[in-house]
Amino acid sequence: MEKFEKLTGIAAPMPLVNIDTDMIIPKVFLKTIKRSGLGVNLFDEMRYDRQGNEIPDFVLNKPQYRDTQILVAGDNFGCGSSREHAPWAIADFGIKCVISTSFADIFYNNCFKNGILPIVMPQEVVDVLMKDAEKGSNARMVVDLEAQTVTTSDGESFPFEVDAFKKHCLLEGLDDIGLTMAHVKDIDAYEAKMAQERPWV
Repeated sequence: MEKFEKLTGIAAPMPLVNIDTDMIIPKVFLKTIKRSGLGVNLFDEMRYDRQGNEIPDFVLNKPQYRDTQILVAGDNFGCGSSREHAPWAIADFGIKCVISTSFADIFYNNCFKNGILPIVMPQEVVDVLMKDAEKGSNARMVVDLEAQTVTTSDGESFPFEVDAFKKHCLLEGLDDIGLTMAHVKDIDAYEAKMAQERPWV
């Protein structure tokens, strides 16, 4: 998993509340177990019409937001079913940070496991960030995980809280497999010991 340290990128405003995982990635695209290739179908039913053509008014279809790396969203983002494909699609599109007033618990935790930083901010701060995101590609936000701050294009900085262990994992680029592999020497030693003590197992 790629390390997350400091991100400077375009932020897209998506003020809708209760964006659920089916809106993020519709169930028809859940047949794959690959993490790649889902970005094209992120927010599929909002991005495309029934003929598969882009809907020009949708924020991620606008030229200034095609390279979005930060999403500023409405309350209760990622609610609904607990599909891991949702953060997979977000990450595959290129979004590395989602800012909202609240997240569904399972989605929130899945983000960290897939290299995405979900940030919870008070409504008044999200309002400021949303307004800044509306400026388009000329307005770049800075998300500093080490310092735990989000800075607007105008230089206004806001602190955020994040669990220390989750922060460590993102800074080091450690997903569940990476955390396990960090203890590979201990695991190998244990397996060798068990082979000696219980060769019948």
